[in-house]
Amino acid sequence: MTMTDVPSAVRAHWLAVTSVAVGTFTVVTSEMLPVGLLTSIAADLGVSAGTAGLAMTAPGLVAAVAAPALAFTTRRMDRRLLLIGLMALLGVANLMAAAAPDNAVMLAARVLTGVSIGGFWAFAAALGSRLVPERSVGRATSIILGGVSVASVLGVPAATFVSSFAGWRSAFVAAGVLALGLLAVLAATLPPLRPPAEESGPATREKRSSWLSGPLILVLVLTALTISGHFAAYTYVRPFLEQVSGAGPALVGTALLLYGAAGVAGNFASGARAARNPRSTFIVLVVLMAVAMPALLLTGVPPLAALVVWGLGYGGVGVALQLWLMREGGGELGTALFVSSFNVSIALGALAGGRITDAASVPAVMGAGAALTVVSVVVAGIWGRNRTTGS
Repeated sequence: MTMTDVPSAVRAHWLAVTSVAVGTFTVVTSEMLPVGLLTSIAADLGVSAGTAGLAMTAPGLVAAVAAPALAFTTRRMDRRLLLIGLMALLGVANLMAAAAPDNAVMLAARVLTGVSIGGFWAFAAALGSRLVPERSVGRATSIILGGVSVASVLGVPAATFVSSFAGWRSAFVAAGVLALGLLAVLAATLPPLRPPAEESGPATREKRSSWLSGPLILVLVLTALTISGHFAAYTYVRPFLEQVSGAGPALVGTALLLYGAAGVAGNFASGARAARNPRSTFIVLVVLMAVAMPALLLTGVPPLAALVVWGLGYGGVGVALQLWLMREGGGELGTALFVSSFNVSIALGALAGGRITDAASVPAVMGAGAALTVVSVVVAGIWGRNRTTGS
């Protein structure tokens, strides 16, 4: 390579990183779509809000299985081809959901979405070290994982905004078009990506032992507690705002946009601190969530301030957990286990929230979500002190 080739090579590396980040944003946004559209989906498909919440449960459960299954069964496949194929599947699944005539077709589409989510996220999270020089790995990884975090806090308000003008199906169409458009970008920017050498061989007992180290188990447990608590409550935040706070469509959209903006701020504000001390950063963020959820129940007006605090907390949680995981190691398969835990927690949280909503009330889910986040803080504070190198 000549000196004149270096700038274009560097640009190509960062274009690849950016395209993968857009990919992680797209898959996680697709997973979150039903949250802001739940009321409209339920009414159009003729089901209860709790049943409509299965559109969140299904992809989460499938992604939880797909992440480790694909990481194990595709150990010898080019990661570039896998990422392109999974993005194509996501595009088809979103368009299928947009056209769903009933809840059965919607759930089938969401199953396909789950396969794409689990595989793409698991493979993408570890690509930073393969796309840029060693000195830039931290920055590249932050950008790629930032796609997950930004999607988690912006996907819902963006979908709600689009649906307020053209209906809930338009949000799925937009996500499907974005996924299919991204196919060409991934194909153009990603180099061939052979599977990592450490993952391509047989799964030895020593490898399995390193994947299931004490600190890694701690990260998985904290992921389960925090994410399930979040989604038990957040999946039903729109019905809460409408039924308890009396907010109309415009105010609901504004509230979710404020939540999203706060989440992005929390994501970037906590990133540098989490890189140095993920445990303490995680605890602070989850405390914010645990305070915000019950605060929603104590106000008689649309609780914008509580949603902002909630967004600040949750916006940084994903980055803190991911940086904690990276510090403890585990490679692609360790990342796949984290993705599995994250997504099964989304599914179980949404499912539990639906059952609580149908059996008790919408406000009750806020208390349930707060309780789980409090348990997460206690576990991180007690078990985390002795079980992690990131303390």
